[in-house]
Amino acid sequence: MNRPLAAALLGTLLAGCASEPPTRLEREVVYQVQWIDERPLLERSHLTLTLGDDGRAYGTAGCNHWFAPYQLEGERLRFSQVGSTRKLCAEPLMEQEQRFLDALGRVERWDASPLDQLRLWPAQGKPIRLDPERS
Repeated sequence: MNRPLAAALLGTLLAGCASEPPTRLEREVVYQVQWIDERPLLERSHLTLTLGDDGRAYGTAGCNHWFAPYQLEGERLRFSQVGSTRKLCAEPLMEQEQRFLDALGRVERWDASPLDQLRLWPAQGKPIRLDPERS
């Protein structure tokens, strides 16, 4: 086989394997938070986000469960009246949880990164970065 043909075939095969970034935000999918603003999560903490079909978002905030109504219109995404249960945990976990809940209240839009991470963007600053949770 000649080299140009082999290179073309390899390029076609690799392009077919590349995953496309999400073109829409999935509902009823659990996303796991990886970063809040510029900081990764604390070790062994588990923060999640699910957008319900009923217009309510919910998940775990590390220590407590959180919930909020949301509005999704194309790339625009907003959470309002973010609330949570009131269990007390270690101070570093509570601080991270509060940063997460505050960041949710500032979200204005979403997109997908080149690494296929979901990003929730505030008007200014860095996004919350999430991956779909693996079963």
